[in-house]
Amino acid sequence: MTIIVRYLKLSYNFVIVEESFLGFLNVDDTTGKGLFDITLEELKSFGLEIDDMCGQGYDNGENMKGKHQGVQKRFLDINPRAFYTPCGCHCLNLTLCVMANKCVKGKNFFGFIQCIYTIFANSTKRWEMLKDNVKFWSLKSLCQAPWENRAKSVKAIKLQLVDVREALLQVGENDNDVAIASEATSLAEKEVSDFECLVSTVIWYEVLNHVNIISKKIKSKDMHLDNAITKINKLIGYFKDYRETSFSKVIVEAKEIAIEMDINSIFPQKWLIERKKRFDES
Repeated sequence: MTIIVRYLKLSYNFVIVEESFLGFLNVDDTTGKGLFDITLEELKSFGLEIDDMCGQGYDNGENMKGKHQGVQKRFLDINPRAFYTPCGCHCLNLTLCVMANKCVKGKNFFGFIQCIYTIFANSTKRWEMLKDNVKFWSLKSLCQAPWENRAKSVKAIKLQLVDVREALLQVGENDNDVAIASEATSLAEKEVSDFECLVSTVIWYEVLNHVNIISKKIKSKDMHLDNAITKINKLIGYFKDYRETSFSKVIVEAKEIAIEMDINSIFPQKWLIERKKRFDES
């Protein structure tokens, strides 16, 4: 666990906000109590009084932010003035995770990106065979990844869809692992070559690019709370506008990519499964 303290440095008539990294702590017990105990012990070892604490902030794990057993609640029990502030950037990440996981197409799309990453990351031979063809260094695992990594991964796919498909076909033809070869061929022929997948790629590229810009800005050293709120409100406004007005632009861009990849720019027709009617049903 990383521990950092922020404090006021008084110099003549000036007050300067300073921030110091105190160190890494070995943690065996990751419960709220365990993390609190080791943090409290570390602060005391530096001669810092808990009564002087006027704020605390962490990533938004339940063991840290929990209002009953979390670290912040245990510090508040000692010093009620040590107000807790959640990490704004982490809140944004969590909001986007919930948003994507509530959408079936969103989950399927990021599952598709993760499958591509897994195929190449699990084999050095496979990776080296294809790295000259496609810049896969920019692909990241999406398991518990921050959204900056997701933005990089989607960008790597979106800007190199033709090369991605060719790379997957090479794996399908040449790889000795039958399961991997079959999965790579299926991804190349059914997913990457699917117009709906192209549309999803364009949409998520635009969304994640804007989110990533805002995320970096609110992480900046000189960011103030009122400016951060303004940035977030602009992002919300962008989402609303994009939902209402941008779909036609997405289709145009997806069709341009489809022409480059020589695939049909139409959405696949879904087969409707109908239940047979009984003789007495109208």
